[in-house]
Amino acid sequence: MRKVLGPIAIIVVILVLLGVMLVPSYNKFVTLEENVDQSYAQVENQLQRRMDLIPNLVNTVKGFAEHEKEVIGDISDARARLAGAQGPEEQAAANDELSGALSRLLVVVENYPDLKANENFRQLMDELAGTENRIGVARQDYNNEVATFNKRVKRFPGNLTASIFGFDEKEYFKADEAAKEVPKVDFGDDEK
Repeated sequence: MRKVLGPIAIIVVILVLLGVMLVPSYNKFVTLEENVDQSYAQVENQLQRRMDLIPNLVNTVKGFAEHEKEVIGDISDARARLAGAQGPEEQAAANDELSGALSRLLVVVENYPDLKANENFRQLMDELAGTENRIGVARQDYNNEVATFNKRVKRFPGNLTASIFGFDEKEYFKADEAAKEVPKVDFGDDEK
């Protein structure tokens, strides 16, 4: 009887020790994953805030610059792509496209002094600028949480727990490759 109980006791002790080591590691992964999800929700929240501001901005510009339909159409298209984007990589690309379209709108606005002086337009632009800052902060916070999570997934002994319980690396919210290029500014001053 002792010959049977000895190995069983050893197996039970090993299982208990493994459980004591795995449970805190698993719980840490759950906490880190929730932090990543919460940060991503804040990015989405700020992107949604910007998307909600854009129709008001576009309508204000339409009243002053009716013949600038191409720029307004580009903004509407980019906004729709952002609304349908799934995941950080796709949302980052759609976000960059929308930012580019908004930049082109600002160039158009320069041709309409009455629009720049419009109180409604100025207020919307201030809100949009504040939202852009919030998006930047939310993206940075999200990427910091992803870095913490991904380090835990890659490092030993966390990588063992991650592989056992199926925790995979998360995607960063990266800027589009085109965002690295310096934009060309042309004021149409070809006469020299």
